[in-house]
Amino acid sequence: MTTTLIPAQQYRDIFVAGQPLIDLRAPIEFNRGAFPSSVNLPLMVDKEREKVGTCYKQQGQQAAIALGHSLVHGAVKQQRIDAWLGFLAAQPEAYLYCFRGGLRSQLTQQWLKEAGAAVPYVQGGYKGMRQYLIGVIETAPSQQPLLSLSGMTGSGKTDFLIQRKEAVDLEGIANHRGSSFGKNIDPQPTQINFENQLAIALLRHQQGNHSCLLLEDESFLIGRSALPQSFYNAMQTADILVLEEADDIRLNRLLDEYVHKMHQGFVERLGIEAGFDAFSQYLLQSLTSIRKRLGGKQYQELQDIMQQALSQQLNQNQTSQHLAWISLLLQKYYDPMYEYQLAKKAQRVLFRGNHQAMHEWLDTYQRNNDPLDSHLSKR
Repeated sequence: MTTTLIPAQQYRDIFVAGQPLIDLRAPIEFNRGAFPSSVNLPLMVDKEREKVGTCYKQQGQQAAIALGHSLVHGAVKQQRIDAWLGFLAAQPEAYLYCFRGGLRSQLTQQWLKEAGAAVPYVQGGYKGMRQYLIGVIETAPSQQPLLSLSGMTGSGKTDFLIQRKEAVDLEGIANHRGSSFGKNIDPQPTQINFENQLAIALLRHQQGNHSCLLLEDESFLIGRSALPQSFYNAMQTADILVLEEADDIRLNRLLDEYVHKMHQGFVERLGIEAGFDAFSQYLLQSLTSIRKRLGGKQYQELQDIMQQALSQQLNQNQTSQHLAWISLLLQKYYDPMYEYQLAKKAQRVLFRGNHQAMHEWLDTYQRNNDPLDSHLSKR
């Protein structure tokens, strides 16, 4: 590889391809936000970066550079070089980047060159690439029509979306199922990482020449992940598709998601006893999070039923009693709230149907609005 600088014009290619990247920033910078295909192999660790930053402010750039060299030299320097070379042995086409594509990238590139490895760095660094991704999110709604998939809790919207090539799964990116019981075992991404991953998903979607961008009809917050305001605003004017599902199927789907899968996940992570305790806390805390909206009497009734279901599950290894509180929660909370919200945007509803009907409708929509056909017809 003879190229020393990857220009900003290649940002799209970097993200669409999942280009391996070596992030040279300090861990504290990386942990705030990075890119999915990057690995943090810093030139300076947090304490070293802090000392150099203080020196830069007090004594200027040359003094800061000299201090950096004094902190990262000898065995420490060799350890950093060995880490980069180790990654490059597995990912020889990787690029380097630091915060702005400046001194840290150039110095690392020089050290690697002296070690026999020619590695390019990305122009503009993290800051340039991050600004590019923000722009992708802001302009995405104008690239193609938006369709918003709605449906009552338990109707299987996520299951449906992952089968559609024109869809982007916002809840999957946020690692949260969107409801008060939607928390997953693994934590959600940082807000910056959520936005970065959303932008990359949108870029890859745009490569597919789809007739529309299909999204779930989400609130502004998915768990703690906030949709970028301009993107959320565009979603509020999108046509709506309502996915319908029989109540018994909804109940059993939620039993599987809230109870079976979550219990199994906690047990796999923590063991049988600690896993069941953590699973119980997940259910009870999720219910507590909507206590005010339920009202004290309704909350207490649901809590009692939930405690009974947990006791039966623990003592008899049966989960059927969980259906009682799930059913009541739908009747008293989720369904009325959904119907109220949908009524306010009824004029935007384009189609209603079950899973099969919705797939057929979207297939027809794709054929009738194929962007490639539209492009060819203009020639």
